[in-house]
Amino acid sequence: MKKVFLLGLIFSFCLSALTTDSQAQGWVNVKKNDKFLSPVARNMATIPAGQTYVSVPLDIMDTVNTAGRMVSISAFFMDRTEVSNKQYREFVNWVRDSVATTLLGPTVAPNLFKPVATTKGGATLTSQRAIDWNNVKKYLWHNGNGGYASKLEAMYYSGDDALLGRREIDIRKLKYSFSILNMDLAAAGRNNPAMNRKDFIQSYVDDPDPSKANEFPSIAVYPDTLVWMVDYGYSQNNPMAKDYFSNPAYDDYPVVGVTWEQANAYCIWLTKKYQGSKVSKKYPKLEFRLPTAAEFEYAAKAGHENSKFPWTGELITDDKKRLQANFKNDPGNYTPDNGLYPVHVRSYLPNDYELYNLAGNVAEWTATAYNPSAAALLHDVNPNYTYVAKPTDSKYLKRKVVKGGSWKDIAYFLQNSVATYEYQDQPRSYIGFRCVASYPGSNIK
Repeated sequence: MKKVFLLGLIFSFCLSALTTDSQAQGWVNVKKNDKFLSPVARNMATIPAGQTYVSVPLDIMDTVNTAGRMVSISAFFMDRTEVSNKQYREFVNWVRDSVATTLLGPTVAPNLFKPVATTKGGATLTSQRAIDWNNVKKYLWHNGNGGYASKLEAMYYSGDDALLGRREIDIRKLKYSFSILNMDLAAAGRNNPAMNRKDFIQSYVDDPDPSKANEFPSIAVYPDTLVWMVDYGYSQNNPMAKDYFSNPAYDDYPVVGVTWEQANAYCIWLTKKYQGSKVSKKYPKLEFRLPTAAEFEYAAKAGHENSKFPWTGELITDDKKRLQANFKNDPGNYTPDNGLYPVHVRSYLPNDYELYNLAGNVAEWTATAYNPSAAALLHDVNPNYTYVAKPTDSKYLKRKVVKGGSWKDIAYFLQNSVATYEYQDQPRSYIGFRCVASYPGSNIK
């Protein structure tokens, strides 16, 4: 498995093979005549810069817990919908293929790799190899014509773990290893002569060294489908546990059962995929991430400062008495909105920024760590407090802000100003996510 991490450092050079046709991949020009804007994956909306009154969480009795204040938010792109099962499955399949290819190695499967030219001491070296994704698609899971399916038994459940007559991928092997430059660490240590750049690199590896503060466990990417059973005892949710993520009928439903850590890993993978595509060679490179709690609330209001919900008005119904979100209407009553569980990611009407389901359907992870004591310290420009906890840290350091409310919540939790929290390593059947990317530059027209 360590080979996955080593190859991960050069994966970005060969990701262009994933995207050979920009239209087929759904890249969309947000604004054709603005040179600062880039075609963005999955049809993102452009959220303009502005100001809003945030951080006024209300308790269930509508009393103010924390004083709110005016803040300013930079422009950013935001997914119009929650990340769907189909979109997240592409990430899972990419990790599956990279693990399987690395398991075979260039000696067994030379046509699945291609040389990468590097320089050392002025000399050009081609000893390093990266995955050739074009050939992976052709040969990896096929027999005949140079295929390798018969040599991938190690990727499947075996022995007592296998069901008779069924050949299933062992999802425990699907781990994503990567490294990122942690800008917070770099800023904190910029004047420390004893620190080098390696001290600011945050790595996710299969066997992290406990003595290294910047090493974390690699991310197991497959969603926890058993959340449907764990979240609700004494409830017949077996069909959801078996089908919700894998059945094509749920392709365009929001992915759930993913932790905050998995959502972050998806954003990092998507960034690598985008920056390795042909599109990014022509336009500025974007980095995808989770929204901050302030960005989420600002986007939900869509320019309507006094809106209680992502739509205008104080009511949960529209002028035709139709419910405007997927939520729990009354005790035991989930169906008036036509959704017993999560529904299609483009259900109901979008808000004025063309964003769907910022209230209801599934609640959503944000980048913000939950710490009420930090509220008074936050800046009034793009306020945010974040902390990446290690597995050994206190559970209180693992709390992350969740916004929007979900299909199982009452209407109170759908309000723009309301936030809850969940632990970063805890998946739920009612929490998903969407991605954002900072707008490069400013458009003052």
